Amino acid sequence: MAELASVDLSRLQFAITALYHFLFVPLTLGLSFIVAIMESIYVKTGSEQWLRITHFWLKLFGINFAIGVATGIIMEFEFGTNWANYSWFVGDIFGAPLAIEGLLAFFLEATFFAVMFFGWGKVSKGFHLLSSWLVAIGSNLSAMWILIANGWMQYPVGMSFNPETARMEMDSFLEVALNPVGIVKFLHTITSGYVIAALFVLGISAWYLLKKQHFEMAKKSMVVAASFGIISSGFLLLSGDESAYLVAKHQPMKLAAMEGLYRGEERQGLVAFGVLNPDKKPGDDEPVFLANIEVPYMLSLLAKRNINEFVPGIDQLVFGDKQRGIMSVGEKMLLGAQALDALREFKKAKSEGDTQAMSEAKSELETNWRYIGYGYLKNPAKAVPPVATTFYAFHIMVALGSLFVGLFFVVLYLAMANRIEKFKNILRACVACIPLGYVAAEAGWVVAEVGRQPWAVQDLLPVGVAATNLASTSVGVSIALFILLFTTLLIAEVRIMLSAIKKGF
Repeated sequence: MAELASVDLSRLQFAITALYHFLFVPLTLGLSFIVAIMESIYVKTGSEQWLRITHFWLKLFGINFAIGVATGIIMEFEFGTNWANYSWFVGDIFGAPLAIEGLLAFFLEATFFAVMFFGWGKVSKGFHLLSSWLVAIGSNLSAMWILIANGWMQYPVGMSFNPETARMEMDSFLEVALNPVGIVKFLHTITSGYVIAALFVLGISAWYLLKKQHFEMAKKSMVVAASFGIISSGFLLLSGDESAYLVAKHQPMKLAAMEGLYRGEERQGLVAFGVLNPDKKPGDDEPVFLANIEVPYMLSLLAKRNINEFVPGIDQLVFGDKQRGIMSVGEKMLLGAQALDALREFKKAKSEGDTQAMSEAKSELETNWRYIGYGYLKNPAKAVPPVATTFYAFHIMVALGSLFVGLFFVVLYLAMANRIEKFKNILRACVACIPLGYVAAEAGWVVAEVGRQPWAVQDLLPVGVAATNLASTSVGVSIALFILLFTTLLIAEVRIMLSAIKKGF
């Protein structure tokens, strides 16, 4: 029980760290581009008003950037402290994109960040503008390599298992770097960050209009933010659609949890709204929903690109469906156990110098290593992620994303018509949507990470095996310290931001 508690605490610690870090990152990703766009307008027009607008949003970007870096560094150390088995098992692969992120992307970002902040009047307008764009590009490249690493955990490719070291080793860097799951995850994440940044600029600008301050600069900021938000939402929708398609293809259990789907069918509908039955368990006859609204055929269309296709549910994935060629979790557990037995036989034969036995064990291992993670599961139900958390997080994310698209169009129309200040409720909605943008982004992160449980690396390494064998007390103390530190940083950022916002443009 003590070991289990330690694993759960390590999961909680990483989740808290990631959730806090993701409060800062999305705004950095999007606001860097918005600032670069505003500075481009200033350089093109020479307008002092646009210079003041650029300076104002750059100040808020800088506050958020500095605190975001502090929370991100801690996460990389946690791989070594709390997830030592994971680092040993896949460090050869996972470490490569993180190293590139540090050496290239972060270096680019940090180098030109100094020019962006302290270079006003000391370098030419053109070079300063170039520095602003390079900071924006560097910030997003930094996110790309981190999300490629994360995408590999969701869909591991470009590697093979080495029985000599009991580690996954990289065979093809290009295959890892061009992993479609990682690429789509990157596009979906950065565009969600762009939407948050657009909501942030809209909300603060709307607050100025409600306070009858900085009219012209606030309205100009809103036009840029709403336009940026509309374009970003379009890419967010497209990348979200592709992400769902890839989840259906490579992580069907996650898709089933996202939709609360237990018994899949051909021409499967999409749940637009639903209240899950808390008593529902895999394999029983309880109804899945207490109430729900379904869009006919839509899930088959989104997941399979064909309204007539079959989409598997949790029951079919857990217990198998021979008619449709779906292997049960129980069968995968058997193959995983055979792979682990073969690994043990290989090590024993190697210590005894028995080359014939080594060859036989290696052959058995090569046949079944793709299921090796299932050999650690205690029962088939362990392969099912927390359905309610995944389902509600997914639907909250989608509902809020749809709301934001409508808001961007309304604000852009009213701002262009020079009437936005007359619509107080729209302005109040803009202010309210600042925190809702973060709720949507955090919900998306919950879908991605909770939905792939119990796996640290899909099908290969369960979270329980990936963790370091630490004392629960040690992890508990570090969680308390991290919560204290991150909450202090968050309060500090909010207070500094509010102070800067009160001063205005």
